[in-house]
Amino acid sequence: MTQSAHAYAYLRPSAVLDGADGRHLDLATSGGATPLGAAANPRFFAGFLADPAPAAAALLAVADVAAARYHQPQLRASLDPVVTANGDRLRFESFSGCCGVYARLDVLQAGLDGDEIGHGTTNVDVNNPLREALTRIGPADPLHLAVGPDALEVTSFDGPLVEKKVPLPERWLRGFAETQVVAAGFELRAELPAAEAVRFLRSLPRGGRGGVGWVVPAGRSLRPTTRPVPGAICLPGPERLVALQRVLRHALALRVYGPVAAGEPTASAWEAVLPGMRLTLTLSPDASRGFSGEGGVLDALATGTAEQDAELVSVLLAWEPRIEVGDLAEQSGLSPERVRAALTRLGTAGQIGYDTAEAAYFHRQLPYEAGRAEAANPRLRAARALVEAGAVRMEEGGTTAVVTVDDHIQRVRTDEAGRTGCTCLWWGKYRGGRGPCKHVLAVAMVREAGA
Repeated sequence: MTQSAHAYAYLRPSAVLDGADGRHLDLATSGGATPLGAAANPRFFAGFLADPAPAAAALLAVADVAAARYHQPQLRASLDPVVTANGDRLRFESFSGCCGVYARLDVLQAGLDGDEIGHGTTNVDVNNPLREALTRIGPADPLHLAVGPDALEVTSFDGPLVEKKVPLPERWLRGFAETQVVAAGFELRAELPAAEAVRFLRSLPRGGRGGVGWVVPAGRSLRPTTRPVPGAICLPGPERLVALQRVLRHALALRVYGPVAAGEPTASAWEAVLPGMRLTLTLSPDASRGFSGEGGVLDALATGTAEQDAELVSVLLAWEPRIEVGDLAEQSGLSPERVRAALTRLGTAGQIGYDTAEAAYFHRQLPYEAGRAEAANPRLRAARALVEAGAVRMEEGGTTAVVTVDDHIQRVRTDEAGRTGCTCLWWGKYRGGRGPCKHVLAVAMVREAGA
């Protein structure tokens, strides 16, 4: 697995400090993008958390996921969470080291009381002393939150006092790209009130491997089932929801999102509704199956049109908390379908996320080079190699293509509805459930070039 080193440089460790005016949660920032350009230690917010105890618990849950590997748990991860300021909210995001769980805490405007919320994206330091301090935050403790140092603090330091270098697997980057594609296909499937949410979550296994399970809405709760009956929601690796245990006593409701048709194991999102906040865990279709291999971004990456459209759409983004496809289509002059493909492509560079609660994309700016996820994808590289080798031959009528690979051939067929299939083993095993195979991608590239 290819890895690169990701460096964090903090002016000081994040900490909970006692002051004359109460307790302060100071989150140190490292690098990031802002409307004014790159910043070494940006500042996005200073004010009070409206509900300190649930906020502290939810931040710990995001940190739990960042430090966890649910598959092969003996290997630890050490990735600091990302925070994005969208002008009306703060979003804290993390990914598990195994690439199978994505966590996001949305602290909404109702959960914050203070200065204006800025715009931009950065990493925040989460260390063991901070984690211990957050566990001691009580409901009656006023808590001041500062995301980033103020101007005086920046000028008083000669250089970074805290530096970290951590391995950043390429599949972790691809996972960030895939989750926004997967989540865009979700719908709200169930909503449980507080008492039922607590009962259900406490009934789930906390350790070991629970495998892929299913639940069905039953009144105001969820009932387990052994198979994907109509209306069932996939619960893949229920032990991976353990981070939600942090916020159980504060939860107002539990919302579950997933695809409507779920005959096979699928990803799903589990959202704990908190006072002025939402904590969401999105699970990959299996604990041993990371988001990086889902292939949802490949169709957009395979087209040159999406690459050009992404350049146009990117200049219209401004850390908006809600990106409306229709508005972007009107501003850019592109069709909604081309805008969605452009957003998918931008997501591979960490510029786009998806909020299931609001059924809308949002803008962030992760420190990844454009095209890095594309270059790291083996299926995409293989498809480009087939095209360059002249391995694709379109048959008369254009609905069937022959792809010659070494000493054998594969046939790619497209029906009247535009659905594509292939004779290869990959397609036979997954039926498009994990994105297109290299042969289908190669044919799509040739068709676009011909058009």
